Amino acid sequence: MADPDAVDTSLRTSAQRSRTFAGILVNTALANITTSYLWFALTFWVYLETRNVIATGVIGGAYMLLIALSSISFGTFVDRYRKLAVMRFAAGFTLVMFVLSGVMFLMTPAGNLLDLRQPWFWIFAVIILVGAVVENMRNIALSTTVTILIDPDRRANANGLVGMVQGLMFVITSVLSGLSVGLLGMGWTIVVALVLTALAFAHLLTLRMPEEVRAAGTDAHGGFDLRGSLAAVLAIAGLFALILFSTFNNFIGGVYMALMDPYGLEMFPVELWGTFFALGATGFIVGGAVIGKFGLGSNPLRTMLIAVILMGILGAVFTLREWAWLYIAGIWLYLVLVPFVEAAEQTVIQQVVPLPRQGRVFGFAMAFEAAAAPITAFLIAPIAEVWIIPYARSAEGAARIAPLLGEGTSRGIALVFLVAGIILIAAALLAFLTPVYRRVSASYARAAAEAPKDAGTATTSFG
Repeated sequence: MADPDAVDTSLRTSAQRSRTFAGILVNTALANITTSYLWFALTFWVYLETRNVIATGVIGGAYMLLIALSSISFGTFVDRYRKLAVMRFAAGFTLVMFVLSGVMFLMTPAGNLLDLRQPWFWIFAVIILVGAVVENMRNIALSTTVTILIDPDRRANANGLVGMVQGLMFVITSVLSGLSVGLLGMGWTIVVALVLTALAFAHLLTLRMPEEVRAAGTDAHGGFDLRGSLAAVLAIAGLFALILFSTFNNFIGGVYMALMDPYGLEMFPVELWGTFFALGATGFIVGGAVIGKFGLGSNPLRTMLIAVILMGILGAVFTLREWAWLYIAGIWLYLVLVPFVEAAEQTVIQQVVPLPRQGRVFGFAMAFEAAAAPITAFLIAPIAEVWIIPYARSAEGAARIAPLLGEGTSRGIALVFLVAGIILIAAALLAFLTPVYRRVSASYARAAAEAPKDAGTATTSFG
């Protein structure tokens, strides 16, 4: 039974809902740009000051681990409260954390802050990480607003636009972060991040989402509804397996998270690396734009697995030689495909899971998938730093891998990328052969055939 108070029936046209969604999407883009700007800057700054891939790997892994630990709670709150209220809370909390990071940077001597053996650097990094992690609550809420505001047959396209916005975030922040660290230093970088965060928060206060006068009825309980999250996932045949596959995909993604920046920073100065990564990240925009225009086809899951196979091929070959053009072109093509994987999973969940449970399902998926990358990062960064990179730079190791990977200072990282790509290709090919692939595809096809034409109608039926 729909709750008539949960949905404002005064705004029913698709155009009106689309304008509301556009405002939320633009604000989320501004917030994501702000968070990523400081996050990229922290990674660049740490590596340049320490030249230690363990430090960058631990920071990246800690970020993903915090997301994994908090995502179920985030999804529970998204289901229990109004989506805009959740977004405003996340924005305000992030602003407070970034203010604290600025105060600590100002008050702590530079020598102490950069000494990895002392607690000050790790406290400083955790403050920034917590602010960035809580901001991710907005992304779960954004996924549910697609269901509320976008007609079912256009949700794949809307998810593509979300991917395009994420690509724009990478382009802008990678350029700004590299230039900011290289020219302004970390202190002024924090100041810029504070200003942008405050602007994003102020803009969010001006937005309205009339379709949701108050939170729709839900069976979510407490602040960490693990039982409800698991029940919502298991209620859909094959959905848990889809999340497990995406989790495995993120295991491989952790390799790139830990080592991509060190590889680029060995090849380019920080200012140029930020610019070149921005060039590669335009692939994110192109991939999202293609989905926004053409969608994901009749079976988003099939599209997802094809994209993963192509990502594995690219990951295996884009560092076969230490050529700048090959690395940047490989990053560009790789990031063209990332929105297809993310949009496919979101579209399936939005189609087969009722709205009152979507926050917890998205949170559960984020928790599992985010937990995978830090495990890999924590493992691969020390292994690469202590064994693989020194071996590849030794006379014996360099001679053995030269026929396959050529010569250069980063052949150890290239070897890790090659193995990771081959594993990813094999996993996606095997997934095509599983019964789970057929079950999830069938569930999506049934839900698509039964879905109402209008998003407002769908929202009311879920209310």
